Amino acid sequence: MQVVNTVKDLRDWVLSTKENGQSIGLVPTMGFLHEGHLALVESAKSENDVVVMSIFVNPAQFGPNEDFDRYPRDFERDSLLAEQAGVDVIFSPPVEEMYPRKSQITMGAGTLADVLCGKSRPGHFDGVLKVVTKLFHLVQPDTAYFGQKDAQQLAIIESLVRDFDFPLEIHRIATVREQDGLAKSSRNVYLSETERAEAPKLYQSLQRGVTAARDGKDPIPEMTRFIQSETSGKIDYIELLSYPDLTKAPNGQAILALAVQFQKARLIDNIIFNLKEN
Repeated sequence: MQVVNTVKDLRDWVLSTKENGQSIGLVPTMGFLHEGHLALVESAKSENDVVVMSIFVNPAQFGPNEDFDRYPRDFERDSLLAEQAGVDVIFSPPVEEMYPRKSQITMGAGTLADVLCGKSRPGHFDGVLKVVTKLFHLVQPDTAYFGQKDAQQLAIIESLVRDFDFPLEIHRIATVREQDGLAKSSRNVYLSETERAEAPKLYQSLQRGVTAARDGKDPIPEMTRFIQSETSGKIDYIELLSYPDLTKAPNGQAILALAVQFQKARLIDNIIFNLKEN
């Protein structure tokens, strides 16, 4: 496995790989890998000749009062896990390599960012688009892999690729969960022992909400009561929207999503489902 830290070295590797006629799968991450990331690698390995994993904590997607500085980092551990999973190249640039100067060109996620996490994290998805666009141009992947846990991010990236004719495919990978249902997340390490015991209730509330929605009921009031009574977390949002266009009044494919703030961790989760299926 190679570790690449500069744009030039990455471009040289991509050129050689393309000349050899090999397909490239890209797994973008911010590191502190868990089984969810490794599931992306597994899919990428099965569908491509080589796999590139980016490990880059992207400052452009963090707000001024968010956890950029304390976001968990352990490159030595990450590189070992990536190599064991079969990653061929890790691209892990320093910030000044990825963003050598302040760009005058900005990207906006539009109305797709006006709901769910985007409502309370202004500019977050603009920063996601910025780094993903750079990664797509640098790596030139045939396919890029994203988890459904970050469903709003996934919808926005799919829209980017479709609307601007990026020559690649986006593959959705199902959320990987702990045995008790908690969605795998790098931020789970921030949970206290009590909060970790409470956190699986978020997925349970989503399951109850899906059942209610399919029965023609508004799932949000009961989910709110359940989370407030079963956890110490503060609800940021619970929303039922169409997917992937993220508009109100879903009729077919829908997403039921939530975000809950614990003392040091903000957890998100969702279920994507068809309202017409029981």
